[in-house]
Amino acid sequence: MKQKETSSNTRPEENDEFADQHIGSSYDTPLRPDAFEQDDDLKIELISKHFKEIMQILGLDLEDDSLAGTPKRVAKMYVQEVFSGLNPKNKPEVRLFENKYQYDQMLVEKEITFYSHCEHHFVPIYGKAHVAYFPNGKVIGLSKINRIVQYYAKRPQVQERLTVQIGNELKSLLNTDDIAVVMDASHMCVSSRGVNDTNSQTGTAFFDGKFKDQNFKNEFLNYINSSAHST
Repeated sequence: MKQKETSSNTRPEENDEFADQHIGSSYDTPLRPDAFEQDDDLKIELISKHFKEIMQILGLDLEDDSLAGTPKRVAKMYVQEVFSGLNPKNKPEVRLFENKYQYDQMLVEKEITFYSHCEHHFVPIYGKAHVAYFPNGKVIGLSKINRIVQYYAKRPQVQERLTVQIGNELKSLLNTDDIAVVMDASHMCVSSRGVNDTNSQTGTAFFDGKFKDQNFKNEFLNYINSSAHST
């Protein structure tokens, strides 16, 4: 399908249609070289100041008890919580374990809840991630898979990039290409603005190594799409 052209006198950041195409030049999160020269306390101070200005421009009364602390709360949330995955110091430490049982079949961790933010409008993306791998001598603690998903989710994202970042990180950690990642998510930039579609979901996938084989891929997809076993 031919992409819509952007007018030469319109900057990309002013064009919602451009943003909706999810165009990107790299699977790395776009960061400036000086992104971490300021410490977290200074970032919170500066964001609080600027968010206060945004609220004032919107006409909100910051003398009201309910709003007075909002700029600082938002700043702390941005730096310490929802965008904490931008800072490499917050990357989870992962310990691998010997595969003592010589388990050589597919290992799946499904229904991993994640929350992220669309980098085009800074509104939430939320959903489930499903991850699988074939052990290559070492195995990873199950909770660490969740932490890796959440680390990469806690930054401004597009879902395609998030999916690939998780897949590549697991390939590197586990020293294997046999990785699969599937993500299903709801985007508030679709449901709460623009088209206002509250029912649609977006799916993305990363398959490498053995998972490029249709049989293994189908086994994984069938498992994550199966209903919970009845008791």
